[in-house]
This record gives sequence, structure tokens and C-alpha cells, in this order.
Amino acid sequence: MPTSPSTRDWWRGSVIYQVYPRSFADSNGDGIGDLPGITERLPHIAALGVDALWLSPFFRSPMKDFGYDVADHDDVDPMFGRLDDFVALAARAHSLGLKVIIDQVLSHTSDEHPWFVESRASRDNPKADWYVWADALPDGTPPNNWLSVFGGSAWQWDTRRRQYYLHNFLAAQPDLNFHCPAVQDALLEMLGRWLDRGVDGFRLDAINFCFHDRQLRNNPGRGMPAGDDPTAPAANPYSWQLHLHDKSQPEALQFLARVRALVDARGDAALLGEIGDELGMAMVAEYTAGTDRLHMGYCFDLLSAEHGAAYVRGVIERFEGMPGGGWPCWALSNHDCMRWATRWGGAAAPAALLRLGAALQLSLRGSVCLYQGEELGLPEAELERDQLRDPYGIAMWPEFKGRDGCRTPMPWESGAPDLGFGSGATPPWLPIVEAHRPLAVDRQEADAGSQLQHVRRLLHWRRTQPALVRGAIELLPAHPQVLAFVRAWEGERVLCAFNLSDQAATLPLPGHDCTVDVLAASGADGARLAGAQGGEPSIEFDPYGVLFARLG
Repeated sequence: MPTSPSTRDWWRGSVIYQVYPRSFADSNGDGIGDLPGITERLPHIAALGVDALWLSPFFRSPMKDFGYDVADHDDVDPMFGRLDDFVALAARAHSLGLKVIIDQVLSHTSDEHPWFVESRASRDNPKADWYVWADALPDGTPPNNWLSVFGGSAWQWDTRRRQYYLHNFLAAQPDLNFHCPAVQDALLEMLGRWLDRGVDGFRLDAINFCFHDRQLRNNPGRGMPAGDDPTAPAANPYSWQLHLHDKSQPEALQFLARVRALVDARGDAALLGEIGDELGMAMVAEYTAGTDRLHMGYCFDLLSAEHGAAYVRGVIERFEGMPGGGWPCWALSNHDCMRWATRWGGAAAPAALLRLGAALQLSLRGSVCLYQGEELGLPEAELERDQLRDPYGIAMWPEFKGRDGCRTPMPWESGAPDLGFGSGATPPWLPIVEAHRPLAVDRQEADAGSQLQHVRRLLHWRRTQPALVRGAIELLPAHPQVLAFVRAWEGERVLCAFNLSDQAATLPLPGHDCTVDVLAASGADGARLAGAQGGEPSIEFDPYGVLFARLG
């Protein structure tokens, strides 16, 4: 049955809740989250008022990168359950009104994937060119200067073929060769099988890494980093190169056109892409332009510690200044970066800042990704070196502590030894964080003034505001402390204003109608309309104050 236009674009303005399966809910007491555990906790996600669920990888994997090293794209890893468990999860989510998006890692596989096992066996087997192989230079060194995101050369020597293979991440994650048509065909067939299983979309991991420069040209250097590469910490030499040849190649857009055609032919499924590139939002705009690429994309520009009014305004301007009508998806946290509460607010983020962050994220033009625990205002977990499991953090310690601090178990019950994550029979794979105990779901459910209740009210209120879901955005004049813009849809204009500083501020509203209806139901606080100053209205803000208003 054909899908109606209104159904096909459900993703536009949607709010997507990301679940990291290892850390969400453990149903069998083995210390690792699983699919049945997620199914049991789906009512919490649905009650928030989100539109979709994004599941990080649950496929069969040796877990060198905790599922982002896929060994079998079509099977569930036994630690997470069985394929039947996924089918039951999807059915339950759909019954609760939630779309289901699954993570797909296309740029690389595990070195235990049957494709790579065959490819590395010889230089003349049927899959010999399915991965990126290259001869050594005359002195035995790698083919060029490309670096791995996780440290060191992006090339690994293989004694079977006596060649190097490319790995943009771990050596256990060899890169597929997208210049080989058979690789693209095989991946498209795999995506089709998941569509047949009823998924509603794909989050495409590191999608701009799919293609490499055929000539294997060296990347130019830029010297010691100036801190302007949000894709890697300054301690990582990866940020010392301009990545012109190892990723973000123009051929990627041609492949995306094939993926989009597959998805569009199957109904209302959507594509969300992760874009890890120095160009940030400008690249997101390129990858979402028109109707033959991604539906929506996100980058790392708001996943950094920067969050002042000028910085956030610049991020918005970089996207809105690009042609093509693309659609962003705004994320403040995910499984790859320090939780935003700590990045923006330190070890003890002010409650007003937590409320502001949620309101800002839900007001920007685009869709939204909420990472598990973000609705609770969870801070980053402080872990010791011997508690780390993340190979990235282990390699870069202590200047960069990796990603485990945002992956600790979800706190469900404040009184339970393991915070309700599991049965307590086996210690969780990452430590329970005592700082999360007072922020557990059950504690916040009972507190009308909690961050959980605030986020829930915002999400339900936002659904009643089409200007915030689908409207255009118009930035108001720059202010040193305040970010303000107007969202407009079918004659309705909603003013959104945020004091992104810890000092009081005043924002003049020159040229705007003095009849302003404050949208009190939004739950915004710490700001108020002031009397006319010189004939013009203004807004007075407390530190981290927020105001939503309908312009008359």
C-alpha cells in the first residue's frame, strides 16, 4: 500500500531516543544489557513523548569496539539475545507508537567477518578487492600518511597477502572498498533484508568514511592542532591532519543516492547519518541536500565543550547558509562523547543550565537525538584507568579518557545495588556510578521539579507547536550572552531566547510587536518580558534563563 506524504516525512522534526544496548537494561543478570531488557523498559521511552528509538549495534561481533565491529550483519549477538527478541522489541515499540531505527556500520567490518576472512586469504579470491589493500612503499612502510581515529597509522600489515589493509578505526575493523561495485550491492541487499524485517530506518555510522581516494594521496598536515577539529581530541595526532583524501570523498553521495532509492521504494523508512568531518554542519548540509541523500544528519559541532551564544549561533549559521534545503539532527550527547551536562556545566551542572540545554535542543530547526540518561541530566562518570573497557580511552589515557564515562549503566532504581540495571547477580560490564543514584528514574518520577519531568513536559508541549517541529528559523541580531531566534510556520511565529551565560542579561526586541503571548506551558523559566525601553520591548534573563513567546 502506498505511503501517504504526511506519513513519509515522519522524521522531519522527530525526536529520536538513542539506546546503547549494553548499558540500558540487563534482563538475564549477566551484567550486560540486552534486547529483552530494552523491551521491558520501552514504556519509559514512550512516556517521554519521543517519536522513535535508535538502537546502537546488536549484531554478532567479537566486541573489540563493542558492536561497531560487525561480524555478521544479519544475526543478533547472543549476548543481546536472538533475532526473535529483536522482532518482539520492534513489535512492542510499534504498539507504543515508536518508530525503530537500527545502527548500520557500512564503512568497515570486523576482521572476523567472513568477507574479510576470504579477502585476506589471497590476492585472487572472489572477494580479494572487497577491502582496501595496498602494497608497502619500497622501504616497507605504509602506503601513505593516513592515521587511524584511534591512534597510529591507518594501515595494518597482513602477512597472508603481504600487503597493508586500511582501517580508519581499530586494526580489527578493516575498511570495505566502496570502489568495488559488489561491496555496494551486498550492503544494499543486507539493508533490504532489515527493511523486510520491519525496521523504520537506519542510523548510518561514520557514513562519510565509506570512500577513500583511489590514488592514496597523502593528507596535508596542519601542524599541532588549534583545537578546531571536533572529531578528535587535541591529544590525538589524527587532528593534526586535514583529512582530504581518507574520507568525505564525492563518490559517497552517489552511494547514498542508491541507499535512498532503496529506502524510498520500501515506504516511509528514514536515513540518519553520522558525519565525522572538520567541516561539521556544512558537510551535514551537503549530505542532506535534495531528495536523493540522507533524510537527516548530525555531526560533532555541538558535541564539544563549546556552548556560548556566539558559538552555537555560528553552528546554526554554517548550516543555514548552505543551499539545498538539508535537514539537521541535533545531538548534545551520544555514546561517543562526554555527557553534555559535564561538558557544559562541569562536575555539578546547575539545574537551570540543564533545563536550558533541553529547551535549546528541542527548539532548533531540525530533528533531535536524545541519548539515554540525557533526560535525567546525568553527568559523565569518573572512572579509573583500570575500570576502562574502551580501547580508544585505554590508548589515549590520561589526556583522553575515552567513551566509557558516558556508557555506564542506566540508573533505574535508586535503592537497588545495581541501580535497577539488572538482577545484581553479576556485576555490570562497567561500574555503577554512585553520583547517578539520586538521579535514578524512580527518584525523578516522584519529583515534579526534576529534570526528567521537565524534559517530559517540554517534549509533550513541543508536539503542540508546529512552528518548532517544522518551521523555518530566523536568527535575531547577535548578543554576547543570549541566543535568540524566531521559528515560523503557516503564519505562527514563536520566539525562542536562551541566556547561555551564568550572568543576568537583557535582550532588546527592536521592531517586534509589543503584544507578545508568553507560552507558559513550555516550562521555560528564568526570563520575563520587561516594560518598553525607549519604545521597544525587551526580555530580562536570570543566569541560564529561557523564554518562549508567540509574537503577535
